[in-house]
Amino acid sequence: MQTSPKPGGAGAAPAVRPKGSSPGVAWVTANEANRVRVLQLLYDVGPLSRADLAKLTGVTRTTIGSIVQPMIDNGVLVEGAPRSSGAVGGKPARPLWFSRDGQPIGAVHLMPGRVQAAAVSPVGEVLATSGGVFRAEAANGSAAVDLVVDCLRRVLPPGGRRPLGVGVAIGGMVDTDSGTIVEASLAPALSGLPLAPLVSRRLGLPVHIDHHPRAQALGDRWFGQARGVRSFASLYLADVLGVGLVLDGVVQRGRSGAGGEIGHSVVALDGDVCNCGRRGCWETVATGRWLRREAARRGLPGADGMTPSRLTALVGEGRPAAGELLDRYARNIAVGIVNLQHTLAPGLFLLHGDVVAGGEALREAIERHVTAGVLPHPGGPPDIRFARDDDHATLLGAAGIVLSQSLGLVR
Repeated sequence: MQTSPKPGGAGAAPAVRPKGSSPGVAWVTANEANRVRVLQLLYDVGPLSRADLAKLTGVTRTTIGSIVQPMIDNGVLVEGAPRSSGAVGGKPARPLWFSRDGQPIGAVHLMPGRVQAAAVSPVGEVLATSGGVFRAEAANGSAAVDLVVDCLRRVLPPGGRRPLGVGVAIGGMVDTDSGTIVEASLAPALSGLPLAPLVSRRLGLPVHIDHHPRAQALGDRWFGQARGVRSFASLYLADVLGVGLVLDGVVQRGRSGAGGEIGHSVVALDGDVCNCGRRGCWETVATGRWLRREAARRGLPGADGMTPSRLTALVGEGRPAAGELLDRYARNIAVGIVNLQHTLAPGLFLLHGDVVAGGEALREAIERHVTAGVLPHPGGPPDIRFARDDDHATLLGAAGIVLSQSLGLVR
């Protein structure tokens, strides 16, 4: 979703339709298509020389020069220090990369009752952060809007370079076309809130929103542990459950931002009632809420505040009930991963959220159940990885939403 200022304003290049082409048919020039490929390669691979770009795109060095030179002149790209050309001799290559001094990007992760914000550079560096809490049960979403704006103003102070825009990753269903939160089951006051237009009006910047797990997947792909991986699934596991899918280099999203609600796929037809009102959703057996309830039923100490970290600590203390619960929790997580692998075969599953604090014992248990659950295939079982503790994938992905819109990149 992009809101005011509108594209095509002062200084924008006029749209030109090739002679003889049909109105309403999308088209791009070959040069624009090559420009997008160059930018996408840089984000997917990292700094590359003109020769590298020519080889990987299959176009001439002259064409690459005509694409990158305007972006160097405009400060989007910079040339790095010359690299040795090796034994073959010749002019040393200078790798191209995005400018750290380019326009900053506002990034927001909006969760029920909580906001995280950051200023992010075009190379994926978190420059400043802020955060705060609001009453998720408030009568309307005005408190959330106020906090988002306040947090952004703290990380994007006036007087610096004009920000490129703001990206917001939202823990709930979204309409990316209108910039509206469709539904947030854990914060009903946010449901129906036209967040992007409201924040844009207050800040005078373009604002784009998307579903949290999709933004997370974009952060993994461009700046994180899945960089250069063509297909993978980025899962978020805490008190809610979501997934961002990247297939053949493209983050998958349905019309108007639909999809990603994997937590509401049914794994038990006669299971417990979910927050969404349906029965047997994956969320009912594979989130922190289920873990706390089961810990209480089994009489484990600290059940009301049970986390994957605390659970693995109890396992280490030799408590049989804790070991049984950890194995069941891992199996419940694995069942949804197996379904995803059987359906789309992303191959790599990168897990974020509270589950990461469960450590290697939990990761190995999930992987064991996944391996046992998938059908044998020459491609082998899927790879299960935990995100790093210092992970900023969601905020980086929110910045990536802005970059993909402003630079015309494929997400």
